[in-house]
Formats: sequence, C-alpha cells, structure tokens
Amino acid sequence: MYRPKELYRCSLGEHWRRQIGDVSSTAFARQIGGCEDLIHRLVNYAELEGHNGCVNTVSFNPSGELLVSGSDDQDIMVWKWASKKRVLSYHSGHEDNVLQARTMPYSDDRIIVSCAADGQVRFGTILENGTVRTKSLAKHGNRAHKMAIEPGSSRNFFSCGEDGVVRHFDLREEKSTKLLTCHQFRSSTGKPSRSRVVRLNAIVMNPRNFNYFAVGGSDQYARVYDVRRVTANGFEMEDLPVECYAPKHLQGQGHDEYITCVAYSHQEELLVSYNDELIYLFDKSMSMGSGPPKSSSEDDVEKQPEGDEAEGSSQHQEVRKPQVYEGHRNHHTVKGVNFFGPNTEYVISGSDCGRIFIWKKKGGKLVALMKGDDKVVNCLEPHPHVTVLATSGIDDTIKVWEPISDRILDLPQDADKVMRTNKRRRESHAANIPLTAGLVRTLLLQRHLQIPTDTEFGTYTRVSFEGGAFDGGHIAVLDSDFDGDDSSDDDSTGNPRECIIS
Repeated sequence: MYRPKELYRCSLGEHWRRQIGDVSSTAFARQIGGCEDLIHRLVNYAELEGHNGCVNTVSFNPSGELLVSGSDDQDIMVWKWASKKRVLSYHSGHEDNVLQARTMPYSDDRIIVSCAADGQVRFGTILENGTVRTKSLAKHGNRAHKMAIEPGSSRNFFSCGEDGVVRHFDLREEKSTKLLTCHQFRSSTGKPSRSRVVRLNAIVMNPRNFNYFAVGGSDQYARVYDVRRVTANGFEMEDLPVECYAPKHLQGQGHDEYITCVAYSHQEELLVSYNDELIYLFDKSMSMGSGPPKSSSEDDVEKQPEGDEAEGSSQHQEVRKPQVYEGHRNHHTVKGVNFFGPNTEYVISGSDCGRIFIWKKKGGKLVALMKGDDKVVNCLEPHPHVTVLATSGIDDTIKVWEPISDRILDLPQDADKVMRTNKRRRESHAANIPLTAGLVRTLLLQRHLQIPTDTEFGTYTRVSFEGGAFDGGHIAVLDSDFDGDDSSDDDSTGNPRECIIS
C-alpha cells in the first residue's frame, strides 16, 4: 500500500527546479538518491555466478563501474555488474578464505589489496596483458578480517587482525608498519591491560579526518585512535584510544558480546554491530573518553557526592542513549554493517535468517526487508554514487539490488514473524547454557548410552546445542532457517568462521 505521509519524496517541484537550473545536478542527485521511494523499489537486478564457495567480500571500485569479490575458493573476481559479466578472475595467492578485497583509488583499477583467514595482506597488480602479479605485504598472527583505505589515497591503507595488531601500509615501501596492538581494558582502572589482546574484526577510517580510525573486536568497546599519538620511541602508537563507545548495559566485565563490524557516517557517527546483540549508532557526545569508567574496589573507592552535589553530579553524568537498530540476528558469522544513501540516511545489515535489513538512520524504523541469501547474509556494499547495493553471504553468488520496481514495495507479510523469531533465538541463546559435544557424550553414558525417546526429546530442545538437538541419535537443526550444517562453535574462544557451512 502506498503511504506518502511516511516517505521522504522528491516532488515535481524539485524536478522542475532541476530543469530550470535552480538546483545543481549534484545536489539533486544526492537528494533523490536518499529518497525513500527508491528504497521501497529495491529488487534483485543481478545474481553474479562464478565463485566456488562462500563470497566473503564485495566492493565497488571508486567509479562504481566495477565490482570486486573474494571467496573461500581463494579467488578474486572483477565484474562489470551492470552488464552482469565477469571481466577478470585470478588466484589471490592466499592460502585460506579471502575475507576482504578492495580496489585502490587512482590506480586505474589495476591494484587490488586483500586480506584473508591465513593472516596475509596481499596486493595484486593487473598487467597490460591481462595477467595479475600478486605479492604478500605482511602477515598477521591470525585471521585478518578487514582493511581501511585512506580516502583519496592510491598508496596508503590499514589492516587489522585477530592478533590485535593494526598495520599501516604504503605501497611505495617494501615493508608495513606495525602501529599498535589493541588490549582489553583493566576493570579497576579503565586503562588498557598488557595481558589480554583484543582480536580485531573491523577497522574503518573517519571520512572527515584521516588522522582517526576506529576498530572493534573481541570485547564490547569500539575504540577510536589518533595516528598522531605515538609512544616515546616514536615508532608505535600508544594503545590509548581518544574515544571509546559501548552501550550502557554492555559496559563492564562479564559480557560475552563482541563487535563484528564498525562503520563511519558522513557526519562522523560511529555504527557498531554486536554478535548476539543489536546495532548501535553513537555520536561524539556519547564517548567515554579514552576508556570505560574505572570500577570501584576495596582498594579504589572514591567518596560519593552527597545532597545537592550528588544531584548535580547525576545530571552531569547523564548522556544520550545511542540509536538502536533491531530485528536481525548476528550470531553465526562475522557480519558487516554499513550506511546507505548519499547522506548516509539509512543503516543496513545482513542476518542469520538470510534477509537484508534496511532501517532509517534517524529513529531506527525498518523500511525494507529483502531475502538476500538462502542461509546467511554477511556483506553489504553500497554503490559510491547511486542507490545500488551489492550483497553476499553463504551462497556462492553475489546479488546486486537496484530500485527498478514499477511499484512501491511494502515490508513482506512475514516481517514481524521474522523479527520475532530472530529476537527469540537471540534471547534464548543468551539465556541457555550451551551443551558441548563432550557433555553430550557424558550425558549419554550416564543414561547407559540410551538415545532419548520422543517423550524425553522435549527436555533437550530447551538447551542450546549450537542450534541443534537429538533426533534419533543424530543432531537435527531446530527452529532454524538453515538447511545445511552449522559449523559455528559457540564455545570457541576465537571468532566463528566467515563461512559456516562446508
């Protein structure tokens, strides 16, 4: 049903102003590109086939003409997405799943940098004869999930890995520079510890100030660093963020939630997606400074203010809450999150249910819900100039979405059901104690190796066994959208694999 009162629309008057030159073509394009009418017309324009494995990364080149993808098959492919044609495919040189691949700006689209589950950061140079020469630039101590290219630079970019290290690369140099190792905060002081490393999943640069970058990983805090802050030796950065963000209810110790992705808006807002939690949007007024407040202990108890002083202190400490985006589920993979629209008017995320969620940035209202994958949607990449979206996930194909529907598309009829199911699974997983394979064997031995009967079956469905329960002696997926095996390990100390099925 058409609901004009809820839509931001470009009226005929605005089109007339464009025709008579009263508004520039650039300003008009940016305005109409964020029009909600277009979001309600997004449909699957192309499904690009060629990879032999989960597609873990999709990205447009700076002009938006080409699309670059990487996969578990360790190949990198380049597509002319508008004509639905693959124009290049080459082996990346990586020895494990390619997790990100991006084209360097101002390189005539001939330099592609990549990182992978083998920890390597590599670059490939496309030669005149169409062949590709690849080279390893550095290697993290564990999986390297993401890179951040300095906007407008053809040479400089950063990488992060599960070893907690952030590296800087200049393609004119032979070696990379280790900038810092990210450590968890000490609960008593709120300062970084030297004992526990944060396994980093994401890194992004501030689009308006290239001195700042944000990272997120295996704890609940998103950190922003200033590259100008270096240690006394002048070679490495201080492991001391200039800004730190986390929702109030996730602050402190004892939380299992961790960050899978961070993204910056054009307005310098920081978007943070949590595993088994929700998505939050922070502005600078919500920063905790260089770290979380230190917790009180027997050896570190500060005098509490009394009377009017306490009231004033309470008012002073009150901060605005971040905007929340909910309805999806982020559990089985290291999912991305992003902004959409020429002025970052929308927030987009994939989900374990295989859907693509699009919310209004302001207010958090869900405006679109699309089926993007048979199992899990992981990657969402907006076109740099127009209202086009590329997505990928557990499927071995890439989907390209364009606003070409001849009618306004409402949310699907099962939207509320999908969101309720995702919420129930998230809350159920948080509340239940997971059964390990060893514990299951012990339970069976204690019952003299008897398989549970139909009467006993219900007692097991209430306990999380990585999404499964007993069924005739085998593991069967319960209450799940997954058709294949689920190799995610809830008890693992590391992050789940990018691809959860074999």
